Amino acid sequence: MIYHSFGFYGIAFFGIILFRYFLVAGGTYWFFYSPYSQSFIIRNLPHQSPSWQSIQHDIQLSVLSAGVFALAAAFIMSGYSWGITRLYSDVTQYGLWYLGLSYGAVLVLQDAYFYFTHRLFHHPRLFPWLHQGHHRSHYPTPWTSFAFDPLEAIAQSLFLVAIIFVIPLHFITLIAILTTMTVWAVLNHLGIDRLPLSFPHHWLGKWFVGPAHHAIHHLKYRVHYGLYFTFWDKLLGTDDPDYEQKLRIGNRELKGTGNRELKGTGNRE
Repeated sequence: MIYHSFGFYGIAFFGIILFRYFLVAGGTYWFFYSPYSQSFIIRNLPHQSPSWQSIQHDIQLSVLSAGVFALAAAFIMSGYSWGITRLYSDVTQYGLWYLGLSYGAVLVLQDAYFYFTHRLFHHPRLFPWLHQGHHRSHYPTPWTSFAFDPLEAIAQSLFLVAIIFVIPLHFITLIAILTTMTVWAVLNHLGIDRLPLSFPHHWLGKWFVGPAHHAIHHLKYRVHYGLYFTFWDKLLGTDDPDYEQKLRIGNRELKGTGNRELKGTGNRE
């Protein structure tokens, strides 16, 4: 393996992360907010067309976040070249079965880390410094998916930096985790009206955060703090009871009453 300097890694990863952001977020936005998408959006749910000013703000924060995550990635790669991490490149070292096990374990740990830090960032004294920028989009779009305040970006990147010192991870697993983060974040910020409300809330899907579930968080602020799973929200009482009730009754009734139940829920922490 060819090793490079910290500066090289930083510049390279900054370009890669920005390219990924504009490709995935931009492509998803183009599809779901194009004239074609008007044929399948749910019109009786709270919706507000995103302004260019809002999108521009999200992009600016995302560029800053890309810089933070690029520095974290540069440290990870430099740490590997120094031999101080638990990253490995030989699949046979732990076996193929371990790739899936370590992938699932990291997602569970990351979800827990995100839940508790996310909830902490909503404390009135911390919110203006750590999380307010992300919540300027009350009706999020894919551009919002990476729009972190710089301090929040640092806090989230620290998880990835720390985990490579704790759990042995193959590079394939690390890439799979980063890909999952990107796709999941973009989907969860599609907005409440872009996909059927039943997605992904069938008997298994109700344990996963989806676009409707996370859109409620951007409207209410005090509920739905999870990243991938709804486990912590259910366990610690931060699941919106009205939302859960409507999901149990069924997708049809939720569509019919969504606007009445959710309109005016933009109260802040």
